[in-house]
Amino acid sequence: MHVMQYEITLPADYDMGIIEERVATRGRLLDAFPGLGLKAYLVRERGEGSPVNQYAPFYLWAAPEGMNSFLWGPGFQGIVDDFGRPVVQHWTGLAYEEGPASGTVPATATRRRTPLGEGVAPGRAVEDALARHAREARRDGVVASALAVDPRHWELLAFTLWAGAVRPAGPEPAVEEGERYRVLHLSAPDRDRLGTGRQW
Repeated sequence: MHVMQYEITLPADYDMGIIEERVATRGRLLDAFPGLGLKAYLVRERGEGSPVNQYAPFYLWAAPEGMNSFLWGPGFQGIVDDFGRPVVQHWTGLAYEEGPASGTVPATATRRRTPLGEGVAPGRAVEDALARHAREARRDGVVASALAVDPRHWELLAFTLWAGAVRPAGPEPAVEEGERYRVLHLSAPDRDRLGTGRQW
């Protein structure tokens, strides 16, 4: 599993209805894209829990051929033509889980980035993160959840799709979810190829 995201930050007075219309008219073009586990068309809006207006699509690729086909083909070129070439962030997949609400269309998403300090043993940090991820993926309202790592910057990434609003963590200490997004559309042609649990 390969994890990918790019963020297009828009002016404070930008009409986010333009992005909604873009997704409404073009989002389904990837509903059958080979190798794509899922793409969540995400937005966050200034003044609604976010400091910025942003369009930030998030991808889980089931096959690297699919990711390459998208990045070097007309799909990504449409983004470049309309917004300029964004930085494409990517992470190595560690785990994927379907949640209790897996049959539901997601309404919101969260992304939590956690840096690993220099004194942290990578293997131990990943094992601890995997255990936490497995617990968090079982929370009410979770549609699906992925855990990944960027070994260049030594950063863990937890991404969760939710059926509605983010649910509290329950009896465990409150979970800091990080950035929150609205999901405008979900393309998931090869979601079943993402597997479940750890990726090795």
